[in-house]
Amino acid sequence: MKQLIQQIKSSQCVLIASHVNPDGDAIGSLLAFGLALETLDIKTTLYNESDLPAVYRFLPRVNQIQNQISRIHPYDAAIVLDCSNLDRVGTAIELISQIPMVINIDHHVTNTGFGIRQLIDDGACATSELVYRLIKAMQIPISADMATSIYTGIVTDTGSFRFSNTNAAAFEICNELVRLGVDPYYIARHLYGTYSLGRIKLLNQALESIEISNNGRLSLMTLTQRMLAETGTQPEDADGLIHYARRIEDVQLAALIQEQANGNSPSGKGKKYHVSMRSDGSIDVANIAAKFGGGGHPSAAGFTIDATLSSVKETIKAIPEIN
Repeated sequence: MKQLIQQIKSSQCVLIASHVNPDGDAIGSLLAFGLALETLDIKTTLYNESDLPAVYRFLPRVNQIQNQISRIHPYDAAIVLDCSNLDRVGTAIELISQIPMVINIDHHVTNTGFGIRQLIDDGACATSELVYRLIKAMQIPISADMATSIYTGIVTDTGSFRFSNTNAAAFEICNELVRLGVDPYYIARHLYGTYSLGRIKLLNQALESIEISNNGRLSLMTLTQRMLAETGTQPEDADGLIHYARRIEDVQLAALIQEQANGNSPSGKGKKYHVSMRSDGSIDVANIAAKFGGGGHPSAAGFTIDATLSSVKETIKAIPEIN
């Protein structure tokens, strides 16, 4: 960490990026670290390729996150957050690979160790925990805006302290963040308090799509572009839907198969699908995802695949761990 801090402090222009289809941890850690570097007068660009989910647009300074990068910007370093491999940044991978110093900060057990310098701890509850540690080690005072972003990252990645990655640090850090100005009710109201009518309609269609394997251990949920169009929703409205499939009695593994926009397969024989998986802890879905070029945590992971919808379902049904 000491060498990493020295590298960051010696930089004049830094790109900070997180993964496509961002969750609360990807956005929270991105904003918090960007705010921290601003205090050091480092010129900083915050980048995420995807449209940001509406549920996180309450976060301070969220409008500073860009979804395009200038190819002529003289970046000294790129800090990649919450990505198990560099591909997770999306189409910017080519540009980021050309930046002389790539710093990898992540908590996924499947992290490939990319970059020149790494801060990887799969025992951390969230990448936001690592960003908190780093900001403290850099002796940067944590503002109320930084605290709100870090708190949001930890709360969402631990499932409001319900998931198996919830550790003592999650409670200790959040306790301090509340003292620094975080309003838990305000954040919870934005994260969980309201849904659009379109999202409720999408939930209804997603629930109708659920299939259960013969042995009852696997549930499959499908989300298509047609469903999004019919309900007037966006891909980010699917956030959290998989938990309904996971909570079905006796289900050990739930998979959400989500058709990607403009996702025709290069082979012309199918489409591009993102598969999100959640387990009850008895099945290591990170190991399964890694076999398909994806990654994540033992209880929450995902991968992208080019195929027909029927073949994607058959591939998942054939996973040995659930047979």
